[in-house]
Amino acid sequence: MLKSHPKYPQDVGFHPAADPVYPCPVSPENTQEIFAGCEDFESRRVRAGGTGPEVFACWLDGVVSGSDVADQVLRPFTDPARFGGVMEAEEAAARLAAGGVYGPSMKRQDTMDGLVDALTYGHCALVFPGTAYVFQVKTSQHRAVQEPTVEKSVKGGKDAFVEVLRVNTGLVRSRLHTPKLKLSQTTVGRKSHSLAAVMWLEGVADPEIPRQMLRRLEDLDAEGTVMPDVLDSALCDAPRSPFPQLIHTERPDKLAGLLMQGRVGVIVEGIPVAFAAPAFFGEFLKTTEDESQHFLAASAVRSLRWISLIMTLLLPAFYVAVATYHPEMLPTTLLLSVIESKQSVPFSTAVEILGLLVSFELLQEAGLRLPNPVGQTVSIIGALIVGQSAVEAKVVSPIAVIVVALAGIAGYTMPSQDMGAALRICRFLLVLAATAAGMFGIIMGSIALLWHLCSLESYGRAYMSPLAGGRAGDSNGVFVRRPPWRDLYRDPSFNGGDVRKRK
Repeated sequence: MLKSHPKYPQDVGFHPAADPVYPCPVSPENTQEIFAGCEDFESRRVRAGGTGPEVFACWLDGVVSGSDVADQVLRPFTDPARFGGVMEAEEAAARLAAGGVYGPSMKRQDTMDGLVDALTYGHCALVFPGTAYVFQVKTSQHRAVQEPTVEKSVKGGKDAFVEVLRVNTGLVRSRLHTPKLKLSQTTVGRKSHSLAAVMWLEGVADPEIPRQMLRRLEDLDAEGTVMPDVLDSALCDAPRSPFPQLIHTERPDKLAGLLMQGRVGVIVEGIPVAFAAPAFFGEFLKTTEDESQHFLAASAVRSLRWISLIMTLLLPAFYVAVATYHPEMLPTTLLLSVIESKQSVPFSTAVEILGLLVSFELLQEAGLRLPNPVGQTVSIIGALIVGQSAVEAKVVSPIAVIVVALAGIAGYTMPSQDMGAALRICRFLLVLAATAAGMFGIIMGSIALLWHLCSLESYGRAYMSPLAGGRAGDSNGVFVRRPPWRDLYRDPSFNGGDVRKRK
């Protein structure tokens, strides 16, 4: 259930809370009735100061730390030195409000909805008739911060996000020690009530972007635990497009860098990946390690990724078009080799390439789904034994295997897996276009692809910016990395006013 946002109560578009799910008043009996059948619901009756009025204490085992409940809440509440002489429940509640217990975070809940939310989010509650005081005593039993597994780090940070929201936001704050790092929190999922935090740097990010993100999170129609694809569809501008429109990262240092550029991040409870927007096409060919290398080395590697993108996208389609419709484009020696290798192959060039592309996808999927030792074995067997056997059996030609292998290897250089998946889909479509109309099909397919990319937007910014819709000279950082002494300004297309990076 979404609450009214405190920072943007009027202009963000948040509405007051909906009809309460539990309209009954706060009381121990109603709390027990709501959590009936929950074996992890723990409760006991305690007396203020040991001899005072009886109060109902409750919490969810496994969500809170039992030792913290005893040390920070129950022990001081039953201590005669703190609550001795208390005879009425109202007096006990007043002493709690004045800080009579050790809990670092205490809130008063006057509605049953607020009490239920607090208990499920890791609070212990002392329930009085008509009101309750909740204390945050979350358990520390969660996956420890480890090294990133997808985005390998050579010179950067060795920590990665986990499934706990507060741990993730703390990892970001440990890199941005400034009160300008703002955080707005809401919940998503009608039944899971997963916490979601929107983070941005005040004065650096355009304030309209966090407003739009909060609106889209509010409108997210999801019932259970939110998955990354659900968030992608809710937060991006064109969910039907296969191209990624949100930057995904499991590294806090990368998210901190994106926030300093003027982007806005989203972290959701239960997902060890952060999201950032706006996202441009060229951003998916950059890595955090580019900033750790010399600008000449980083520029060479970044340019190599663009060449690999063209190879993985066009090489199979180009081979089909040339071998089928335009053999005169090949040198004579190469043409004779192609003709000789295809004399004993019973299939056409298009069928060869499509079959090898499908086989390549099957091997990749098998390697991902199987355990690591078995997956590596399957990949080696498929690449070496099956491929070599297919060539020797005259089922496919050696040149077709080389073309598909080069396209596959070039696709693995993409830093973003989502971008790599989108390129593989387009690669199949371009092969079909080349099969139907040769080079004309490739040209028409490429024009349609560019038209689609240029029509996309990310929070009001052109997806192909700065190549399309940007200013002259801004494209220098897309293909190469600028020298540090020239990289002085942030991208003005989504900046909130603080455009200067270096003095």
